[in-house]
Amino acid sequence: MTAAARRTFLLWLLAMLAGAAIVWNSRFSADMSFFLPAHPSAEQQVLVDQLREGSVTRLLMLAISGGDAQQRAALSRELRARLADGPELATLRNGDQHSLDADREYLFRHRYLLSPAVTPERFTVDGLRSAIAESIDVLASPAGLLVKRLLPQDPTGELLGLLAGLDAGAQPNSRAGVWASRDGERALLLAQTTALGSDTDGQAAAIDAIREAFAAARAAAGVSGANAVTGFADASLQIAGPGVFAVHARTTIKEEVARLSMISTLGIVTVLFFAYRSLTLISLGLLPVVSGALAGIVAVSLAFGTVFGITVGFGSALIGEAVDYSIYYFVQSERGDAAAWRSRFWPTIRLGVMTSICGFGVLLGSGFPGLAQLGLYSLTGLLTAAAVTRFVLPQLVPANTPQRELGGLGEAFLRLTGRLERLRWPLVLLASAAATLLVVDRDELWNRELSALSTATAEDLATDAALRADAGAPDARLLIVVTAADRELALQAAERAGAQLDGLVTAGVIGGYDTPARFLPSEATQEARRASLPTAAELRQSLPLALADSPLAASKLEPFLRDVEAARTAPTLGPEALRGTSLALAVDTLLLPRPAGWSVLLPVRPPPGEGLRTLDADTLRSALAGSGALFIDMKSELDALYAHYLNEAKLLALAGLAAIVGLLAVALRSPGRVLTVVAPLLLAVLVVTASLHLAGQRLQLLHLIGMLLIVAIGSNYALFFERLGSQLQHEPRAVASLLVACLTTAIGFGTLATSQVPVLQALGITVGPGAVLALFFSACFAASPSPRP
Repeated sequence: MTAAARRTFLLWLLAMLAGAAIVWNSRFSADMSFFLPAHPSAEQQVLVDQLREGSVTRLLMLAISGGDAQQRAALSRELRARLADGPELATLRNGDQHSLDADREYLFRHRYLLSPAVTPERFTVDGLRSAIAESIDVLASPAGLLVKRLLPQDPTGELLGLLAGLDAGAQPNSRAGVWASRDGERALLLAQTTALGSDTDGQAAAIDAIREAFAAARAAAGVSGANAVTGFADASLQIAGPGVFAVHARTTIKEEVARLSMISTLGIVTVLFFAYRSLTLISLGLLPVVSGALAGIVAVSLAFGTVFGITVGFGSALIGEAVDYSIYYFVQSERGDAAAWRSRFWPTIRLGVMTSICGFGVLLGSGFPGLAQLGLYSLTGLLTAAAVTRFVLPQLVPANTPQRELGGLGEAFLRLTGRLERLRWPLVLLASAAATLLVVDRDELWNRELSALSTATAEDLATDAALRADAGAPDARLLIVVTAADRELALQAAERAGAQLDGLVTAGVIGGYDTPARFLPSEATQEARRASLPTAAELRQSLPLALADSPLAASKLEPFLRDVEAARTAPTLGPEALRGTSLALAVDTLLLPRPAGWSVLLPVRPPPGEGLRTLDADTLRSALAGSGALFIDMKSELDALYAHYLNEAKLLALAGLAAIVGLLAVALRSPGRVLTVVAPLLLAVLVVTASLHLAGQRLQLLHLIGMLLIVAIGSNYALFFERLGSQLQHEPRAVASLLVACLTTAIGFGTLATSQVPVLQALGITVGPGAVLALFFSACFAASPSPRP
């Protein structure tokens, strides 16, 4: 290695080490902020807050199947006991008697501060007479035993009203003393993880801890081994929830990336070994790719502070173009003659790099950080990869490195191109037909739902929906959101919104709603209810009048007088009062601290037996007008946000195409030459897009990114064919370099097409065939051209 080569290598190595240090200290994120605008509206901010750290995303639903009800209940209690003190779960409830007793004790002890019925009118003579008469009437109902036992302490039926509200909150059924599914065939548990929903590692740790505890619980119950109890042997555990989706998605993507990387790397290395017959050249060929990828992450980290995982994944695909640069150099340069290569071929490669930069650079103007990051990553990565190919590689290639002569491959392809000229007009007709199809079916062309990017299987979604329905867990799709500076004001705002929602429940507009104020009223409301309670002396005067003509004697209600007097002087309830009850989970899920205050979520349910489409959103919004509350359909908002994101990406892609045409017009100085370069790229995009549509694929964001990649990769092919022109017959090595580059691209992206991950598959089925078509169409339009000046 010469002194110049050593200096070049050391400078490159120092730059890489500095970049690696920056990347090591960079912050990577995998949350939905990628799809959030840089300046979100209030509704959009709620979306990202919920997806990143909302308590609903920390909810896990557990279902135990197999055995009989008693055996499932035993497993449920054993599982809860084993996980109760673990660090992975903040709460775990199974509806066992102890938990239900704690809930009822809380409701009964604080009934006069919790009951919405507690008003001054409630304790007038007429109010007492009516309330006590209703309690006496209930004695003949199934709830009569409970009312009879509590009548001396609670003749006005406050506990019964609170329990009715609890049932309205869609609590699970109970079987053998624990929560059960609607059909009674599964025992249910609800858990809330300590880790945030965006902390996939923490979610995975919680899920693993649950599975390990279940295995131990089965063993403890005599399920395993030779002494297995009949009926227990088939006991199984299902877990559902947002954390399960996140962990499953990460695992699936990791496994797919590892599998596909191994296959594509093996295929590409095989092709390169066939082309180079040199392990040295194969190793050196990776330098532009590694340099570009590292530079892209460094640029994004320094500019944005956070690097989205989706940027790294997609950017790695975009930087795949860098593989072509080293191929061009190694195959096109004869016996390592770098000077001749720079003179003859570098200008064409440089123009190809500039067209790619124009295509991706426009993404920097996006109002969505995700697209802007993709633009910066691609721009920086491609520039770096090209610079390494131009200035570093020639210095590092050992002198007299043996290279395989690939001219024969190029000559074979050139013989084929001589027959392609006749296909120009048929290709134009094919492109016209594809364009017509896409225009006619434009309304069905794009999938504007974010679920198009999801890795969740239909089975996972069905399990989640079934357990959510059985457990009465909020699906958090329909939300009323109120915010305030502190917890007290937030609860007051929730109570005002609840008053409006109560009217909608009565009118049948909604089926119901959940609110933390049901179990933790605001201090102002508690004080108002406390002030409504009469003194013992006042009650002693009112009760005999209220009980006139009643079978209940006032002397039997001394416990009632004592409890009302105790409530008048009881301390104000706070979150700590709920500790040890399953109601704490509901409050913690819906009452959320924020950096700038507090938020309260009020999940809304549609009318009973009816779907979401029957819910009148306009009526809901009108009822909440002026209250400061926001009504959000999470799925609709996410889909609308993604659709906006997709529309902006399409506009930016068109802007990139216009920039590419402008650059080519300046560089080539001839409309005919520009058309020779642009036409094959547009034809490839049109044919691929129409083919995907005919195959039943609805396009999404990654298909669009794939189209940009077709243009970026194909522009190199088109420019080489156009620039070489009549000299094609004399440049078989140059043509061979295009074939090798196209083959490696087809292998890399063709492998992605077999992926089970929608985003990876979308890239593969778009770019793989698109790159091949771009090569052949470029050859077709360049066949037998007239000499260039």
